[in-house]
Parts: sequence; structure tokens; C-alpha cells
Amino acid sequence: MKILFAVSECIPFIKSGGLADVAGSLPKELINQGTDVRVILPNYGTISQSYKQKMRKVIDFTVKVGWRNQYCGLLELKLNGVIYYFVDNEYYFKREGLYGYFDDGERFAFFNRAVLDAVAHLNFSPDIIHCHDWHTGMIPFLHRIEYYRKPGYEFIRTIFTIHNLLFQGVFPKDTLEDLLGISTKYFTQDQLEFFGNINFMKAGLVSADMITTVSPTYLEEIQTAYFGEKLDGLLRKRHADLKGILNGIDDTFYNPADDPLIYRNFDSASISLKLENKRYVQRSLGLTENDDIPLMVMVTRLTKQKGLDLVKAVFHEMMAEKLQLVVLGTGDFEFEWFFREMAHQYPDQVRVQIGFNEEWAHQLYAGSDIFLMPSKFEPCGLGQMIAMRYGSIPIVRETGGLNDTVTAYDEWSEKGNGFSFANFNAHDMLFTIRHCLSFYHYKKPIWRKLVKTTMDLDFSWAQSAFQYNRLYSELISRSESHVF
Repeated sequence: MKILFAVSECIPFIKSGGLADVAGSLPKELINQGTDVRVILPNYGTISQSYKQKMRKVIDFTVKVGWRNQYCGLLELKLNGVIYYFVDNEYYFKREGLYGYFDDGERFAFFNRAVLDAVAHLNFSPDIIHCHDWHTGMIPFLHRIEYYRKPGYEFIRTIFTIHNLLFQGVFPKDTLEDLLGISTKYFTQDQLEFFGNINFMKAGLVSADMITTVSPTYLEEIQTAYFGEKLDGLLRKRHADLKGILNGIDDTFYNPADDPLIYRNFDSASISLKLENKRYVQRSLGLTENDDIPLMVMVTRLTKQKGLDLVKAVFHEMMAEKLQLVVLGTGDFEFEWFFREMAHQYPDQVRVQIGFNEEWAHQLYAGSDIFLMPSKFEPCGLGQMIAMRYGSIPIVRETGGLNDTVTAYDEWSEKGNGFSFANFNAHDMLFTIRHCLSFYHYKKPIWRKLVKTTMDLDFSWAQSAFQYNRLYSELISRSESHVF
């Protein structure tokens, strides 16, 4: 099988969120299982020169952006067994950030056509183009209405993966003809029209042969009005073509046994060594160095989605529990300001680092006792899986991938791998924190067993890749594409 991943970001080249982790890790595991996977993404200006110097030019051609013909260079780089293609156009991609520009509609209209046009110039004929999030949503649609007629494209199938339904790529109606070259006959409620605009995410959902989400629970949630972001009706209509496959983590990069970024390596057979990482974090941040004080961390985007409203509402009650809290992340000014203010009010308990630092993220995973992730919604979430890999017990809300990866500990059955609460309610969260702390303080044997249990769980990409390969085989064997 030959699969072309079309993505807007990918580690180790460029990252703004979890999509980059998936695009960087899943293809490697698919290749390990015998599938020929290649990845195509924009050649952003902020990609390190150390990678750019190794890129080889394949070809250049022009891409139609409405009535314009725009230059497109295609570059290639092989890294860790994966072949990556980079779509080059400095006007669109030589910028400081990835998204958030006034012309994002034009930039990704170009990218979507460039991916499809590039197929004709590769020594690689994909059976499936696997598209990810709104930035690639027009690829299945353009293939459906136009490219399937061209030689070499007629048997290509498409899969569209929803990483976060909240971000949809909504642009004015004139984007349709002016930038995408698509007839207004497709500007209908059952195709591209979305409250008077066009919607890249909707385009992918309407036209792809298969749709996947990054966890089974999120698959069910987005078919409801509460989580569906006004696309739940369409998703219910296509329920037969939906599949929820849980993301994994790169268990070689996130491995406390040989992680070069942490103070002291350890594994589930040497959990006592984890305490050295805790002491290192406390010492480095100027917190009281004490094994008996619970160290809770949040490595997160500072946004409402991550449940920070709940944390704000009961913050003083949390501090009354005499725990230490370290927050690492960046996001909305409201929450950045709040945590800075709390660090000022509680100088003996709270530390905040605004921004993101990979080394410190690993240190916090390795040194923490508890990982707090009370998300309002969470398509999958990687933080809780990484935390458990390092023996940090998760406290989560039962939503999306958090619900699929964390099972509330039950003392009677002695089963579970963390603590959770169902309602998006601050005091439910506070009750769960206190419940967790009761085990930490007063039931040490159970706590040590819980830490070992979480560390021994398998959240690698192997099972996810197996499910994707099965889905690819099923799709290739279909006699006809999805018809809309």
C-alpha cells in the first residue's frame, strides 16, 4: 500500500500542536509495519536551515489559484526512513508563524491544489491521500469533482482525519471561485456552504471516502450538538464512514529509561529514582525540596478548551491542600496573567513558565506526582499519555481521548490508572483532586502500585498503525469511491 500524508505541520520540522506529533510519529510506525508512507507539507520559512540544506529539489511547476498561476517548488528529504515532500512558495510560506494570517484561505487553497498537482510529478503513485484537519480539507473535494478524471488519479481514495473540529477554515464565499476555481454550483447546504461562507473542514467531511477521529469517544461526541460545532448533522449522516482510532505517542522519544532531557533516568522497576527528578524540579524552581509535598503540573495550551476556567474558580481551595503547582504553556492573555498573579500570591507553592520548552516539559513529566488535565473537550490529548509514561498520575475530565486512556482508580477492584470526573464543574474537579491526594498521602502502597501500572501501559503507535493499515486495506478494496 502507498499512502501520502497531507499535513500542515510535522515534527521535527515545524509544530504548533498535537497534529505535528501525529504526522511525525504515525508514518514511522506504518512503515515499520510494511506500508509505504510519505508526507507532504508546506516549506515554512521557520523550518531549521539544518533541514533545508538537506532538501533536494524534485521539480517546479505552476499551481492555479483561481485565475492566477503561482510558482510551486517541490523539495524532498529522507529522514529516519520517511520521505518528506515540501511545497515551496516563499510568498505563502516564508513567514514567522504557521496560521492566523489574513490570507490563510489563499495560502491553503494553494497548498491543497499543490498537493494534488504534485502527485503527477512524483515517482510515487499513492493509493490513498490521507488528509489532516481543515488545512487539507479541499484535497478530497477537488479530487472528487476534478482530479479523478486525470490519468493516475482515477483510483486514488481519500481519508480525512479530524484532529480538532473547533478549527474549520471558514472563509468568504468568493474564495470558492477566486481562489479555488470551484463553481458556485457547489455552494449549497449539502456541500460547501456554511452559514453564508465556505468551510474547508466541511469540504473534507462531505467528500472524503472515509473520516477518522483521533479517539473513539470523540467520534461519538462530535455527532452531538454540544461537541459538533454545527457539523454534527453532517457527521451523523456519514456515520457509516466514521472510524475512531486513538492516537499514540512516540515511546522512544518519551522514555524515562533513556531520556537525555531528564535529570535521572528510571523505569517501572526503579520508580524510587523518580524522586530524584522531583527534587531536581523543586530545587531548580526554588520550591521547597520535600518528597512528601505533592507536585502537580500542567503542561498545556492556556486556553478555555483545556479547562482552565475550572482551575481559576477553585484555585485558592487547591492551594489550601498544600500542594505545589507548576504550569508550563502559552496561550490566552487571560490565563497567562492569572497564573503569573497566582505565582505572586503563592510564592512558596506556584511556579509558571509562559512559553514552551521541550526540555522542561520532559523534566516536569518526570518530576511530577500528578498531572492535571481537566479539559472541556479533548479530541485525544497526548499529555496524559506522556505523563503516565513517566509515572505521573493523571487527573482528567471524562471527555474525548481522556476518557479512552484514563480509567478512574477503584480501590475495591484495584483497577484503574488515574482519577477522573464527568461534569465540567470546578468543585467536581476539586473533589477529584482531594480524592487523589488522599491516596498520595495516606495509601502509599496503593499509590506506588498505581504509578507502576501507569508506567507499564502501552500507548505506542503500534496498535493505532495496525488499525490504520486495516482501514487502508478496506478502502483500497472498495470497488467504488464514496459518492456525494
